[in-house]
Amino acid sequence: MDLRRKLIVKPKTEVRLKDVNASYHAHYKTEHDADKDIEEHQALVSAYQQKLYAEKKHALLIVLQGIDAAGKDGTCWHVMKAMNPQGTSVHGFKQPTEEEKLHFLWRVHPHTPARGQVSVFNRSHYEDVLVTRVHDLVPKKIWSNRYDLINDFEKMLVANNVTILKFFLYITPEEQLERFRQRLDDPARQWKISDADYKEREYWDKYTAAYQGMMEKCSTKHAPWYIIPSNNKWFRNLAVSNIIWKTLQDMDLRFPEPTVNIEEIRKEYHQAKKENI
Repeated sequence: MDLRRKLIVKPKTEVRLKDVNASYHAHYKTEHDADKDIEEHQALVSAYQQKLYAEKKHALLIVLQGIDAAGKDGTCWHVMKAMNPQGTSVHGFKQPTEEEKLHFLWRVHPHTPARGQVSVFNRSHYEDVLVTRVHDLVPKKIWSNRYDLINDFEKMLVANNVTILKFFLYITPEEQLERFRQRLDDPARQWKISDADYKEREYWDKYTAAYQGMMEKCSTKHAPWYIIPSNNKWFRNLAVSNIIWKTLQDMDLRFPEPTVNIEEIRKEYHQAKKENI
């Protein structure tokens, strides 16, 4: 199964989130039904990432965006669990400093992956066409021009062998409210509660418009957006791991040839073993 065709935002198409079923779960009826495939996807991601790390010809950038409680942290944990930490990093983009505000994309570039590496962005450079738009932090003339700058930035990364996967984790307002309740009731999650959680719900429609604009303007052939139905966390994990696995598979990754004479090393090994006996 390849979920890319089902969940991709095709370039230059209109995005209407109200028409997306956030509870979509393909042919799986329950989490239990999906468990085997989730484990298989994770194993395949792990195997391909090992080749990516060894070959050092390609890099992978994973971008996660979504409304509060959509599951960005949980997806980071799920992705990281399948990968060797040596070749993987996660960076969260919080509120920019005053200096960072003066340099669009400046704070992002140092965290893009080198060849052989995977970088996961928990929020990203897209905050500059989301929060800034919703809260009128900059004039429309400024944030609307940023779409083209972002596309150029991502095109430049792709030209340097960075494959970009962008996931928008989509949940309904009702699911968000239920997840906020769970945070209130669970001591292990209470640290996630913010004063702004409920206040930001007032801007739901504005955020929806901003997310739609983000994907309509910036889902490109070289760096597509995928809308991940995320009301069911288990399907979110399955879909993300499926798309990552299929993307890595398409890179035709290979372990590099050895830099030493294997037969000579093997002879030395057998000689050393013989001498030890």
